[in-house]
Amino acid sequence: MRWWKWAGLAGLAGVAATGVVTARAERRRRAYTPEEIRERLRARIAAAEPAPAPR
Repeated sequence: MRWWKWAGLAGLAGVAATGVVTARAERRRRAYTPEEIRERLRARIAAAEPAPAPR
């Protein structure tokens, strides 16, 4: 085979690998229930808010 055929095959393999990684991430993201998502967001917001200053 010529070099451009190898380059094309490598490109196709890269696209396929990227699709696999994206699909796994999407499945992992969709595995959370809406309640779990709300709970996690509220915890992140609470952790990010500064403590009130004493008077």
